[in-house]
Amino acid sequence: MQAIGSGYQNFNSYNNYPNFGNNYASARQNSPEDASVQNFAISAGGLGLASVLINKLSQFLAFKMSSGKEFTSEENVHKVANQMLDKNGLKDKVAVGYLNQQNKSQYINACGSGWADSFETVARGDNAFYADGLKLAVAPEAKPSLMLHELGHAINSSKGKFMQFLQKSRGWATGVPTALLVLNGVLGKDKDGKKNFVEKNAGLIGFSAFLPTIIEEGMASVRGIKAAAAANLGKSANLNVLKRNYALAWGTYVLAGVGLGLAAKQSVTN
Repeated sequence: MQAIGSGYQNFNSYNNYPNFGNNYASARQNSPEDASVQNFAISAGGLGLASVLINKLSQFLAFKMSSGKEFTSEENVHKVANQMLDKNGLKDKVAVGYLNQQNKSQYINACGSGWADSFETVARGDNAFYADGLKLAVAPEAKPSLMLHELGHAINSSKGKFMQFLQKSRGWATGVPTALLVLNGVLGKDKDGKKNFVEKNAGLIGFSAFLPTIIEEGMASVRGIKAAAAANLGKSANLNVLKRNYALAWGTYVLAGVGLGLAAKQSVTN
């Protein structure tokens, strides 16, 4: 069982692809007889710097989102969440939970110790997720509006195989840099000595592998925003705040895709 969605946790772990952006200081940059090594060091160093900058920006967006105010009251969020479940036939199929330090143990006991860390991060207010295998959506009690995004994932999951493909694609996207490394080695250089298709397009291929996740995350947020708008919460709700928070969260996924593209590019740089 795998959590397939997160409200705002930084998923830019692709920037930590082995050796990505590291250990370039030992390259022989001062060897005039080996210009190719020098060029590699410059290129790899640039990729490493880009990776660090992307990761920092992603962390900044996540912080801005998590520290942003709520768009309405907790009671209203619960109202919208219940309406989302009712209107999509999920009331008796998907459970919801608003976690804090006092009730997290109930979820750990019910779902197993393997989920302890996941529930702990939610209880701290650092994450939110929908686990399709558990049919459970959880959000921090301190940030309940994230629940609407997570229920967007639950609705997506109920909309057929294509949407399920988009959700599950993140499971294999992380293996793209390694796959491209192997494929690039098999293809080798073109007959004219130039880069092959994989080496030329590794960055774009890496980003494209994460694109289904970016799309599905955006769709989950749109569902949450539309549900909040349809609930007629009146002046007690500020939808612009919700849109801003969700846009910041979505931005971390876009950056994760860019990070994966950089990792893929670095994996075939030689």
